[in-house]
Amino acid sequence: MQKMRRVVKVTRRGQTTIPLEFRKRYNIDEGSRLVFEAREDDMVVRPLASLEDLGGFLARDTNLKRVLEIIEESREEEEE
Repeated sequence: MQKMRRVVKVTRRGQTTIPLEFRKRYNIDEGSRLVFEAREDDMVVRPLASLEDLGGFLARDTNLKRVLEIIEESREEEEE
C-alpha cells in the first residue's frame, strides 16, 4: 500500500480538514464518525464502521431496530 502523508492545520477551536484523497480512500463523508486512538507516541485516526458497513449484504434487509430485536430474542432463548 502506498504511504500517504499530508500536513494539515488545526484551528483555534481544534478543527481541521481531512484532505480529499484521504476522504475518498477511506469513504469519509459528511456525518461520518471517526475514532481517535492514542498509541505510545502516535495518534491514529480511523473511520468508525457503521452498522450497514458491518452488516454486509444483510444491511439491505434489516435495520438497527431489527438487529436489537434479534439480540433480545437470542438472550431470551439462552435464559430458557
